Amino acid sequence: MSAAPPLASAIPAAAWSRRRPQRSRETGAAAIARHDITSTRLYVDADLHAGAGVPLAREQANYLIAVLRLGEGDGLLVFNGRDGEWRADIADASRKAARLVVRGLTRPQPPTPDLHLLFAPLKHARLDYMVQKAVEMGAGAIRPVITRRTQVARVNLERMRANVVEACEQCGVLSVPRVDEPLALDRVLAGWEAEEPGRRLVFCDEDDHRNGPLAALSGLAPGPLAVLIGPEGGFDEDERKRLRAMAAVTAIPLGPRVLRADTAAVAALAVVQAAIGDWR
Repeated sequence: MSAAPPLASAIPAAAWSRRRPQRSRETGAAAIARHDITSTRLYVDADLHAGAGVPLAREQANYLIAVLRLGEGDGLLVFNGRDGEWRADIADASRKAARLVVRGLTRPQPPTPDLHLLFAPLKHARLDYMVQKAVEMGAGAIRPVITRRTQVARVNLERMRANVVEACEQCGVLSVPRVDEPLALDRVLAGWEAEEPGRRLVFCDEDDHRNGPLAALSGLAPGPLAVLIGPEGGFDEDERKRLRAMAAVTAIPLGPRVLRADTAAVAALAVVQAAIGDWR
């Protein structure tokens, strides 16, 4: 599967208008906690190192200056998904342009989680929720797949990437998950063994009537993982048979209740992380 193009440094205005992190007026090399949850955090595309100057896009400048009412000398945290998290100060400020000066490293860059979320695309509001929660739950790749019963034909990748960045900013995530182009599920499964060697695919099967998923997951060893969530109408019977016949697939139920697809994604990621992921 091909990787998504790099994230844009400017985030759509719709994403900026939803965020209201708390202000921080710390400057210089002020000591902070390992996970600073009070400071404003901002994704930038520039390389980060001590003394670097980072020009901001107009949308970002407007967000900091007009929305958060920050000004020259105010501090914030910045990250780019590559170089860790850094303390930076606002050096120049106007509503149309701003520049940051990077001061010091606050957290080193962690490895990207080796957990992928594969899912049938949903309508906008519920897709926004699913993508944001997948980032919070530790997904390292967001991979839309088109199943035979998928009801949404077009996927707004720019919007999905904006939601990924927003979730990273709000929740202290430093490894920005990639967002892939949508592919047909049949194409993904046909190339799974060659393109995803060693990656276990956890298939959330709505027709699996066992009591819970833990028994099925308990025998799996930690390693590269992927979770597959189907569309609102469920998987086609031929898709289910094909998945269950694959050696790399582990089918699990998600309990006795019917879950909407966005809820199922959060539930499945939580169960997988707790059983064989980084919650152990």
